[in-house]
Amino acid sequence: MTGERLTYASAGVDIDAAEDSKHRIKRLVESTFTAGARGAFGGFGGMFRVPEGARKPLLVSSADGVGTKIKVAIEADRHDTIGHCLVNHCVNDILVQGATPLFFLDYVAFGKLVPSVVEAIVAGVAAGCRENGASLVGGETAEMPGVYTPPDYDLAGFIVGMVEEDEVITSAGVQDGDLLVGLASTGLHTNGYSLARHIVTERLNLGPHAVFPESGGKSVADVLLAVHRSYLPILRPVLPRVHAMAHITGGGIPGNLDRALPPHLDAVVEMASWEIPPLFRVLEEAGKVERAEMYRAFNQGVGMIVITDTSGASAVRDLAGKAGVDSWIIGHTRPGTGRVQLV
Repeated sequence: MTGERLTYASAGVDIDAAEDSKHRIKRLVESTFTAGARGAFGGFGGMFRVPEGARKPLLVSSADGVGTKIKVAIEADRHDTIGHCLVNHCVNDILVQGATPLFFLDYVAFGKLVPSVVEAIVAGVAAGCRENGASLVGGETAEMPGVYTPPDYDLAGFIVGMVEEDEVITSAGVQDGDLLVGLASTGLHTNGYSLARHIVTERLNLGPHAVFPESGGKSVADVLLAVHRSYLPILRPVLPRVHAMAHITGGGIPGNLDRALPPHLDAVVEMASWEIPPLFRVLEEAGKVERAEMYRAFNQGVGMIVITDTSGASAVRDLAGKAGVDSWIIGHTRPGTGRVQLV
């Protein structure tokens, strides 16, 4: 066997860059620690103490990514919001079952590790954790040459929350005649980006720093990288009055609201009850996307649907208004077979 001596770095993995990244993110991680966090930064496993006073606690977990929204961040070279989106998405996913977050872990994998990019990503994750009261107790930063082509990277998150067993929110609580309260999204959130990016780049011929149509002068990156909203601050005080919820992610309103329905009730969604934001109108017209496909691919301006009674709906809307978030009564439930009807 001949040739020069090989090192891990010559194979494409820079251990020094990994160490630099760890030093950069230490203060960010520690800024998220809540009372339940145990152990120090850099441990092999994250530790968290179940809150004192819990009676019959259930742990609720979820894992997710941000889809091809990550390509927008890479192309715009703007990495400090994508982690925030990730946390908020996961928070909303467990919120629909009545759970509030305890701790979070992240995973980011690069073709070539860039410490400043790692720092920006984790800054976003930490911001999301602080917003939602979750401790960032661990994660993994991997360098995988040959799997990812620089500057591409991937990002995933793992959340664990808690709800008392007798306070779990399920579709069993939905009643005939309940109201549907739609809470406004901040844009696409983290779904539909493969279609949106295709329309923006191939039909509108716009780069990340070009002005997005009907946006008041905002760039494509500004519009498409808007942080996925967390609905926890709005809904936490009113959770006991919520009958069911649907986080509007992949599949849109028809593909998510049905998950919150019992088999004997339908949800009637009145499409004229809220104004579709310009972003979605631009994508629909430029891509010549059929209306039904728009409702399957995108949230159409509604990021969360809360199912509750009349007084509960008033309480939700009051809290949303105080938080500066638009809300609408967008429909109701009626006898049926567990389907969503867009009318």
